[in-house]
Amino acid sequence: MKKVYNIAVDGPAGAGKSTIARSVAEKLNFVYVDTGAMYRAMALHFLRNGIPADDEAAISRLTGEVDVTISYENGMQQVILNGENVSGLIRSSEVSAMASAASVYMPVREKLVELQKNLALKENVIMDGRDIGTCVLPDADLKIYLTASSRVRAQRRYEELTAKGEDWNLEDIEKDIIERDNRDMNRENSPLKQAEDAILLDSSSMTIPEVVDRILELFHEKKMEGGSLWK
Repeated sequence: MKKVYNIAVDGPAGAGKSTIARSVAEKLNFVYVDTGAMYRAMALHFLRNGIPADDEAAISRLTGEVDVTISYENGMQQVILNGENVSGLIRSSEVSAMASAASVYMPVREKLVELQKNLALKENVIMDGRDIGTCVLPDADLKIYLTASSRVRAQRRYEELTAKGEDWNLEDIEKDIIERDNRDMNRENSPLKQAEDAILLDSSSMTIPEVVDRILELFHEKKMEGGSLWK
């Protein structure tokens, strides 16, 4: 069996994890696994069924009905929910909020973590989320904790939403981000935290290419040092 390599990227909402991980994956020819998209797909299913975010019993029950898979077409990630491609439907603020709320429930986490672990056993992957280095891939060869100030993250989100024609207030976005940070860091199951062996990267004053280059440098440093990536 061939040796496969795993890179874990954790961090709070709006830190740029998905953008960074996707770019690193392209440069290393790794499979990019967007765990957030998987949670968002489940959240979309809950919303479609009119389930409130605080109805743990209903969410747990519906989890058994959900099948979420990831495929690639022409190099682009496709998120499939019960046979339907929902890639273009899972990036709204409503879906994001539901995903964050529902992710605290164990049935949701257990189902998706199993799928994520199975993917990482078969392919060289870079995976991003909020508990990848601590729970999903505790033995990952390289772990990154990517963060930025709440203000910077809010500004990035504001620009993203504005570009889509949505009307949002910057202060409200930052307030929502701070609340999500608090919820993610203090949830009972798999809270957001930096793994002891993760490398901290604060992207507040860095461009996307700078962050990508730094992760690639860390990867190649491991290679030159004969570190765990290359044993």
